[in-house]
Amino acid sequence: MTTHDPALTAIAELKANVSVPFNQARAMPKSVYTSPEFCEAELRHIFAAEWLCAGRADALPNPGDYLTMEISGEPIIILRDGKGDLRGMSNVCRHRMSTLLEGRGNVRSIVCPYHAWTYNLDGSLRGAPAMALNESFCKEDVKLPSVRVENWLGWIMVTLNPDAPDPHEALKDVEDLVGYLDMGSYRETFRETFRWATNWKVLAENFMESYHLPVCHAGTIGGSVDLMKMTCPEGSPAFNYHYIMKNDTIPLSLAHPSNTTLVGDQRRITWLLSVYPALLITLTPGYFWYLCLTPDGPGHVNVLYGGGMSADWCADPQAQSNLATVKALLDDVNIEDKGCVEKVYRGLSAALSGPGPLSHLERPNFEFAQYIASKMP
Repeated sequence: MTTHDPALTAIAELKANVSVPFNQARAMPKSVYTSPEFCEAELRHIFAAEWLCAGRADALPNPGDYLTMEISGEPIIILRDGKGDLRGMSNVCRHRMSTLLEGRGNVRSIVCPYHAWTYNLDGSLRGAPAMALNESFCKEDVKLPSVRVENWLGWIMVTLNPDAPDPHEALKDVEDLVGYLDMGSYRETFRETFRWATNWKVLAENFMESYHLPVCHAGTIGGSVDLMKMTCPEGSPAFNYHYIMKNDTIPLSLAHPSNTTLVGDQRRITWLLSVYPALLITLTPGYFWYLCLTPDGPGHVNVLYGGGMSADWCADPQAQSNLATVKALLDDVNIEDKGCVEKVYRGLSAALSGPGPLSHLERPNFEFAQYIASKMP
């Protein structure tokens, strides 16, 4: 990057933005949302270096089950191998470099759609038609490059960085905070994708604060929120959080009546966890939902949206009807959020707009800005 590189300018603006105490903080500079060069810097310094989430491990229950994703332009396969382990590997053929699999599904082997080179579930080459006359070809030397994958509390975590600390180590504070809910035992019941016309950080920030709930969500959940009773504790370098104490309006958000493990407030706390950079989790004793964000240029974000229930609620005969009610509500909330975050991006792109001061209820947003700044050169 040159001294006149717009990315350097945006990085300098962001670092100046987070250099003040929180009680003097303002929203992030417009350039960190709208600059294509800053977006490229994020892909290089954050998304190519950090642990990202590909959804829930129970979405791939059987050998050969797979899903695909892209990390900073790198096509990736995550699959359940013949031994039942999660594997990550390049989704690009070692012959003429066609991508291999698309979407989700189940395969006995990975067959290239271009020349039918065929790979085993461990990424080794099983066969390649019409290669016997090439003296340099050795089947045993060909294998799809591996990518690090870990099952962290039921989440599929993926990274291109061979030196990234294990998520169980990096995210130990998350386990200490909400480990009593045993996220690994929750089961996914829906998984969808969508693309919105906003910057990925606008959507992340929208999740991180409940300041917007009374207005943006006036038609759904806004009436149940009292801004004066909200608190936003300090987060950690790896995540931020806040929480809401729920009443019995939505039974599924509470511990199941048969549950004897959870006690006191544990039975009714809803956690909103923002695991940097792009895993956003709402976790209750009964159900969960999540967003995994992937930048698509400065002005669009690709979203993986999923959710499900805790083990004891999964076993309840009324669970599906309860979940259907909650899912319908979440879908309505999503529609409201879409309108809000797309309006924010349109405003960010306007010449007369500028970042304003943050409320005490937006501490997570400031900590998120500090995280982004800390990853930039």
